[in-house]
Amino acid sequence: MAEPDPIAELIRLLARLPGIGERSAGRLVFHLLAGDPGYTEALGGALEALHQRVKRCVECGNFGPGERCAVCQDPRREDDVICVVARVPDLHAIERSGSFRGRYHVLHRLLAPLDGVGPADLPLDALVERVRRHGTREVIVATPLNVEGEATALFVAQVLAAEGVSVSRIASGMPHGGELEFTDQVTLGRALSGRRSLG
Repeated sequence: MAEPDPIAELIRLLARLPGIGERSAGRLVFHLLAGDPGYTEALGGALEALHQRVKRCVECGNFGPGERCAVCQDPRREDDVICVVARVPDLHAIERSGSFRGRYHVLHRLLAPLDGVGPADLPLDALVERVRRHGTREVIVATPLNVEGEATALFVAQVLAAEGVSVSRIASGMPHGGELEFTDQVTLGRALSGRRSLG
């Protein structure tokens, strides 16, 4: 009986990662084979220990090495504004912008009834508890601008309606440097309805 091919097995596993197809996975595997074995061992060790070393923050749901993530431990952050995001990469995207100094709440999923994700699957009880505990004045919903993201945003607003907190939605519209001619109808419609005064 032939031994399993370790190259094919690793290509198959890497190809399951988002944004990595079979060809990209193959390039990565052959790059590792041609490189320093020490790096490959370090990479394997880091992957093996990933779930033991990284935890979900008990406060906001972000990932980090401790019980509370770096954002939640930062005393310079504003406690009265919470930004709700769908996933941790969305949190990191907002952090890279440098334009938000409040706290976060990560849902880790969006309402998607066809995929079996309903209202009970969203960690909104924890969000309501945080709003009450911190006296939050505004919750910014920064879920994706798609059907699931919009449904989730409306549901978050509905849940928080009785809490006396302002709930806002991130703006959408034309990207910086975008051309009107090549912009889709939904984006252009949102840009027009969300216009603001220049005077």
